Amino acid sequence: MDNGSSDETAEQARVAGARVVWEPRRGYGAACLAGLCSLPVDTEAVVFLDADGSDDPGDLPRLLVPIAAGKADLVVGSRALGHAAPGSLTPTQRVGNALASAWLRRRFGQAATDLGPFRAIRRSCLDALAMTDRDYGWMIEMHVRAARQGLRYAEVPVSYRRRIGRSKISGTTRGAVGASVKIVGLLAWYDLRRLVRR
Repeated sequence: MDNGSSDETAEQARVAGARVVWEPRRGYGAACLAGLCSLPVDTEAVVFLDADGSDDPGDLPRLLVPIAAGKADLVVGSRALGHAAPGSLTPTQRVGNALASAWLRRRFGQAATDLGPFRAIRRSCLDALAMTDRDYGWMIEMHVRAARQGLRYAEVPVSYRRRIGRSKISGTTRGAVGASVKIVGLLAWYDLRRLVRR
């Protein structure tokens, strides 16, 4: 997915044989939704992987094994269980991931340790989640909806490297604050809805 990249990532991906889909509307969720619309109907599993060099493609088989073995529907690559290189995660990211993961464990019963972007999910389950968030809330929306629908959740340790370039989210104050507010807001909203429905 090319969501307004200003470097040569999209072109290098094309040269390497990838089919690149361009999404002009900004937002992580918008890019993911556009990518899903372009997938073949017989896709069995979908993997989300950042192209900035931070996620290690060598870890990909580890995410797919629990799904292929029928033991999980959603598998998240956990940087907390694995190894995050020095400087690869900002203090804000570390604290935010820890707080959001604790909220997911205590309030939604999901054994989360990280909201890492490197993840795999069974396509039929992803379709059933009916994802809608078009920006910062994509990951937390997936976690909460998966928990509410009773999807089998698993995590595997992954390595995380310093990204190439600067993140539009964690690399700017505006992005970091916006993401934090969105994630906490969505957690509180879903939690409130869960309590009201009881």
